[in-house]
Amino acid sequence: MAALEPTIHDVQYSIRHAVRHHWNIVVAQGVIITVLGVLAIIWPQISTVATDVYIGAIFLLAGLAGLAVMFLAPTVSVFLWSLLTAALSLLVGVLLLWHPVAGAVSLTLVLIAFFIAEGLFQTVVALSYRSVLPESWGWMVFSGITDLILAGLIIAAWPSSAGWAIGLIVGVNLITSGVAILMVAITAKRVVDAAEKAFS
Repeated sequence: MAALEPTIHDVQYSIRHAVRHHWNIVVAQGVIITVLGVLAIIWPQISTVATDVYIGAIFLLAGLAGLAVMFLAPTVSVFLWSLLTAALSLLVGVLLLWHPVAGAVSLTLVLIAFFIAEGLFQTVVALSYRSVLPESWGWMVFSGITDLILAGLIIAAWPSSAGWAIGLIVGVNLITSGVAILMVAITAKRVVDAAEKAFS
């Protein structure tokens, strides 16, 4: 067990040093994500439709890519499966792009499930790796728990929440994620700078 301690310490230092080395990029990412989150909350209906269109475009591109590569399938069964999944992706993409407001209802359910999963994952990861950045892991937990609370509130207000839910969920998620990234960057910079000053 004692032999593992230097390895764990090295990993922790490497993570902190990597964040410190790319501090400007990490801070810029946190600020941009936070600003986008604020804009999404200010205009939740617009951001709901924008998210719907974005997801629709992703499904459409995935379907087109699936159709392009299905001819590389080694067997008939793989070819048919690729054709089916590509066709479904195309159908979902076209429906979301053709009727973005109507698609927001079903997309809201999908995004709620996604944010529940993300909230649980972020909370578990933050608790598991709190020793790496002991001063900022709480922000990651806060972000994860906020995602879970928001998902619960949107479900409670269903179906009237479908028109603005996606925009609100995305906005708050972006803000909490952006703040969490900023806190990680600030903490890593402080820890690494203090260590380098102590050894200089």
